[in-house]
Amino acid sequence: MIVATELVVAMRCPICGKLDFHSISRFTFAGVKNLKITCTCGAPKLIIGTKNRRQFWLQVPCVLCETNHLVYYKAKQLWANKVEFFYCNDTNVELGFFGPAEKVHALAEKYEYSLESLVDGLGYDDYFYNPEIMFEVLNCLHDVAEEGYLYCECGSYQIEIDIFPDRIELNCKDCKSNSVIYAENDEDLNKIKETKKIELVSSGLKSLKDFNKGKKGKRRNSKRTKH
Repeated sequence: MIVATELVVAMRCPICGKLDFHSISRFTFAGVKNLKITCTCGAPKLIIGTKNRRQFWLQVPCVLCETNHLVYYKAKQLWANKVEFFYCNDTNVELGFFGPAEKVHALAEKYEYSLESLVDGLGYDDYFYNPEIMFEVLNCLHDVAEEGYLYCECGSYQIEIDIFPDRIELNCKDCKSNSVIYAENDEDLNKIKETKKIELVSSGLKSLKDFNKGKKGKRRNSKRTKH
């Protein structure tokens, strides 16, 4: 009998909304009890823990209700030959799924799990001033982070992302430097598309020093989206 030792978790980031795939080996837990999974944008996505390697628990930061859901699985459920889903307890909305790599990737491709479908399903189209531009800017920002080129001048890569109707605010968790990337029109999108590196500095974004040119004083007193 063949015993599965690898599984892939597909899960959306609770901050930037991007769906990523995370490969987890059964042998990972031979020397540790907890495994923390983070997004390339720096946000915590999932903690998997066990005491005896027979039963496991998943702690999931929820995109919807901004709390952590705790789900228990037996080892044979995690490393099985089928896809399992985990949901928000309050809304019953799917937060992610796991299973054999081939089946997980095929399912993700079939249903086109993306930031756009997530936001459409939650009714956030009315929240953003220009949803299409916001989605594209977020995807560009995530690509920069995924390449390791989103960081602060203090040396930290722990950059928090807050999403507003018209903009994205970047905040360094270590030195508290912050800046804004607007996401309202094609001009905003073209600027982020041309950007390969973003260094957050105390006076703004070093790589996008002209990003906010002409937009000073344009910040709206809008409420942050609950991502």
